[in-house]
Amino acid sequence: MKYVASRLSEGNKIFPAEIITEESGITIKIPGLFSGDTTTIAYDSISAVEIDTPLIGYSTIRFYHSGNKVEAHGFSKSDVNEIKAFIEEGRSRSRSKF
Repeated sequence: MKYVASRLSEGNKIFPAEIITEESGITIKIPGLFSGDTTTIAYDSISAVEIDTPLIGYSTIRFYHSGNKVEAHGFSKSDVNEIKAFIEEGRSRSRSKF
């Protein structure tokens, strides 16, 4: 499933961030004017997921993997909760394979 940040949120006016959930992992796309950053992370390498949901405004989601942090901003509260649930489900599926 593909989640796209709101264009009304800070940093997403022209090129909104995207998070794509897949069977084996997630892809985070943070586009920029002249370049962008695309990161693909397997579920079993994600060590933690943090969500920052303010009372008013857009949510931020952070992924920690292999000592790195990837952050995306501008998603609705329901979107980040869905993404986190999908990741937790994917992590438990990858653990049960072993």
